[in-house]
Amino acid sequence: MESKPPFPPFDEESARLKVRLAEDAWNTREPERVSLAYSIVV
Repeated sequence: MESKPPFPPFDEESARLKVRLAEDAWNTREPERVSLAYSIVV
């Protein structure tokens, strides 16, 4: 899997983007997509 921005360290704008992306993934109700928003990709 490839890593997707935003990457740490987060400023306020990138932190808000990270939260929005996680919320959008959660709202899809697709477990694989949701897990990508919260999992560390190596």
